[in-house]
Amino acid sequence: MLGEADALVVDVRPFDVHGVGYVDVTVAYRDRSTASARLGLESVPEGLAAGEQVIVRVVANMIVAIERSTGDEAG
Repeated sequence: MLGEADALVVDVRPFDVHGVGYVDVTVAYRDRSTASARLGLESVPEGLAAGEQVIVRVVANMIVAIERSTGDEAG
């Protein structure tokens, strides 16, 4: 199951393990549900911060990537 959804970034916590960068991200969807994921730096926009509108890419109900929203979506 593939999909994408608009969301709001609630929390971003970058860290590294043995020199490899990761980010723990929590997002809130429009229905007020939340989801968290641990992603590699290649799957998250540089400088991502809480409060940003994003598009969340999901595979099998798991977040696999996040990108910044273009702002063109009707809300």
